[in-house]
Amino acid sequence: MAARVLLVRHGRTAWSVSGRHTGLTDVPLLDEGREQARALGERLRAEPWNGLPGARVRTSPLSRARDTCVLAGFGERATSWDALREWDYGEAEGLTTEEIARARGGSWVIWRDGVRGGESMEQLAERADEVVAWARASEKDSVLFAHGHVLRAVAARWLGQEVGFAARLRLDAGALCVLSWAYGEPAVERWNDSGHLA
Repeated sequence: MAARVLLVRHGRTAWSVSGRHTGLTDVPLLDEGREQARALGERLRAEPWNGLPGARVRTSPLSRARDTCVLAGFGERATSWDALREWDYGEAEGLTTEEIARARGGSWVIWRDGVRGGESMEQLAERADEVVAWARASEKDSVLFAHGHVLRAVAARWLGQEVGFAARLRLDAGALCVLSWAYGEPAVERWNDSGHLA
């Protein structure tokens, strides 16, 4: 049985602040996002985490996640992993939810309606399953630095839910989550924890 899986969403970017869907566009961290990453690193070096010695560290190859990893102090231990890149939003890239809904003539929910010209929810689920299988194959803790939607997909699949369940999992920039086990079943131990940002 795997140990804990820590999920870290990257710090704030200009597009995350404005609500623009940021998939494969390599938008850099804002100064605030860089401070969020440093604050997270301080927290993970303190009790009860103690720097997570021995933990396996993976990061999305996109700079906002990779830089969050480095600024948090995990860069030298991290391996870049394409499975952790953000959802390819296709035609929705760079647009807000309101803009996409207007273009579609009404309401739009990404976890219900998906995207056009990008990655299907089934493809996203396959990547999330790859991450979950990797995490469960080791008894060591894992730390994953990535993005809001892909990390929510990983959590949904960790729990054995359809990827659309991720709609019920809010995840803010710079937040920390922990997936683990309860009574032998996959569980959420901590979610959207931003105590280090207070």
